Amino acid sequence: MNSIKDKKQVLFIDRDGTMVREPLDEQVDAFEKIDFYPKVLTYLGKIAAELDYELVMVTNQDGLGTASLPEETFWPVHEFILKVFESEGVVFDKVCIDRTFPNENAPTRKPGTALLTEYFSTAYDMENSFVIGDRLTDMELAKNLGAKGIFINDHTHLGTGEITVKREELDSFIALESNDWEKIYSFLKLKGRSAQIYRKTNETDIQIQLNLDGTGKSEISTGLAFFDHMLDQLARHGHMDLKIKVDGDLEVDEHHTIEDTAIALGEVFRQALGDKMGIERYGFCLPMDDCLAQVAIDFGGRNWLVWEAEFKREMIGQIPTEMFYHFFKSFTDGAKANLNIKAEGTNEHHKIEAIFKAFAKSIKMAVKRDVEKMVLPSTKGML
Repeated sequence: MNSIKDKKQVLFIDRDGTMVREPLDEQVDAFEKIDFYPKVLTYLGKIAAELDYELVMVTNQDGLGTASLPEETFWPVHEFILKVFESEGVVFDKVCIDRTFPNENAPTRKPGTALLTEYFSTAYDMENSFVIGDRLTDMELAKNLGAKGIFINDHTHLGTGEITVKREELDSFIALESNDWEKIYSFLKLKGRSAQIYRKTNETDIQIQLNLDGTGKSEISTGLAFFDHMLDQLARHGHMDLKIKVDGDLEVDEHHTIEDTAIALGEVFRQALGDKMGIERYGFCLPMDDCLAQVAIDFGGRNWLVWEAEFKREMIGQIPTEMFYHFFKSFTDGAKANLNIKAEGTNEHHKIEAIFKAFAKSIKMAVKRDVEKMVLPSTKGML
């Protein structure tokens, strides 16, 4: 049995509307109709040279060989397109062309998978493969393959093809929506950084899902409204997707819920960061009305907290102010990170909210990666 590491990953790439722009008549059957998609030659070339994907072209050419799309006009143009990409180092391992006519529901026609049955084997890692295309049928193909979709949606063609499911049913399969091939290259090279954790003790039951490269979506439920509000700041201002569900012994007090959530949150960050290749590592400063909060973070593999923030109130919401120090200390323990936090101001609510917002911004800054500088930010050779 092949291990996950040994399995091959595939990019199934549509041709018309993805590699070359699709004309109004939806037929690229003449040389004067060839209009390469912006940046596709450069960045598909970089994908082929730098990333370890098999490249498979999958294209519907309805009626190929009929009067509407004669063989003698199609093949010279198609071969020319392939040769241009070959000149940039892009060689397709396989080219799959469906010529269905007039049956648009044929199993060989996207989103059908009949032309791609060889990829349903233990040799291939479909979960980490992608379909790149400009129609929702391409995204449905991704769903049918067990892959993810990269949706090139620039609305320049006439519709979205025949599709059997609604767009919202495909959203969970669309990993990226962009018509910029440079962004597609960056997305594929950097790969997503997601992790989840389930932590259960006699005192708490915690589930956390984290996507460091998300858009700021959150679903937070800890049983403590103000704590939920603070954790929501991490997602929104850190541009990460975060789901947290906590069932804690609040009938005792809030201590275990806050402490265990922080430990688990730190651990899920450590998992999501992986080898930390290319991250920036460091901190942020943020004003909020009367307050100024400074948070510096280093995901360097060692836990430490410097805390310079005093509160004049015992409680903010349902949380004793003494627990804020404990939250950040527990996070550093789980994440193996250094945190240096300072805050000043007169409004206690503003003060802790400014800290959490600066914390979110410091994380966003620290986990940012440069696709052109994928090196480990350490002289030690490890973090």
